[in-house]
Amino acid sequence: MALRRTKRETPVTAEQVEATVPPSLRVAGAYSWRILLVVGVVAVVIFAIAQLKDIVVPFMIAILLSALLVPLVNWLVRHRWPRGLAVAVAMVSTIAVVSGLVFVIVSQIRSGYPDLQKRSITAYEQFKDFLATSPLQLDDKQIQGYIDGAVAAFQKDGQVLLSGALSVGSTAGHVLAGLLLVLFATLFILIDGKGIWRWIVRLFPRRSRQALDSSGQAGWITLKTFVKVQIFVAAVDAVGIGLGAWILGLVFGGFPLVIPIAIAVFLASFIPVVGAVLTGAVAVFIALVYLGPLPALIMLGIVLLVQQVEGHILQPLVMGSAVKVHPLAVVFAVAAGSFLAGIPGALFAVPVIAVGNVVVKYIASGEWKTTPVPSAKDVLPDA
Repeated sequence: MALRRTKRETPVTAEQVEATVPPSLRVAGAYSWRILLVVGVVAVVIFAIAQLKDIVVPFMIAILLSALLVPLVNWLVRHRWPRGLAVAVAMVSTIAVVSGLVFVIVSQIRSGYPDLQKRSITAYEQFKDFLATSPLQLDDKQIQGYIDGAVAAFQKDGQVLLSGALSVGSTAGHVLAGLLLVLFATLFILIDGKGIWRWIVRLFPRRSRQALDSSGQAGWITLKTFVKVQIFVAAVDAVGIGLGAWILGLVFGGFPLVIPIAIAVFLASFIPVVGAVLTGAVAVFIALVYLGPLPALIMLGIVLLVQQVEGHILQPLVMGSAVKVHPLAVVFAVAAGSFLAGIPGALFAVPVIAVGNVVVKYIASGEWKTTPVPSAKDVLPDA
């Protein structure tokens, strides 16, 4: 019997296989592996930062301080001050101002702490009596159970923030080392920041240096603008809450610790969204202890009013136009930063997002080809 000759199958090429894949699926696949690559790089960077947090956090604080002090140093140099003397004056003045503010807070709280403790105990006992005689009819055991539950919930929810704060320096040695790193890094950035940046740029391939240099300068302009605007926002928060507490004291017979509360609000406001709320809660607590429930409610209204002014006027109009970051992005950035790195994450979230946003836009727009040295007008058109 004759064997039948079988027909040889034509091999299928890769182009034919790809042609059978719908275009939408090919586009989705192309986006997917690129997104996974970006996520992987970001995860590696975050892991590296977490491992080197004792070095990264002081260095980032030094960068923020330098963004604040560089204009002052340059102004002194333009007025014929020697650069070394200008740097020394800027750093000593900053240390003196911050130390003075902290000293005022500590000294005022220490002098008023015994009376605050006594009044807090009295207010707590009155509150328990109120709950016992109210329609709730709560006894001491039930009240203590609710308090223990609230404390446990606070400890659980605040564990991320607290762990982030302790991770910066859980011992005096870590704190001292961090402070020294901040001082030395700030000093060298003020003395030779341009030389340090040129050295970093030379580490990259020659073809990418111009884009990196221009975008880095654009990010630096944005960072300086952010620091200035944040100081203004912090001052508005401090004046608003402090003035409200002072007026409330005039009406109800004296509000203690007004000055340390205002200073604490100013310092804490550098942590966006979170800082002023926590220090405002302290003001409400003091109003409750010293003046009673009604003044405490009024103080709460003052704190909320100041936060609304900041959130709906200052952040959208001032901060948003200055660094081109939407307030919603600010809120989510602070939340993500606090979740990942506690208090340091909340502190650095907004400047990192603002600088990253400007750098990416500047590179993607191709402006670095026509504007090698960006100005504030090029980076921030509304500035």
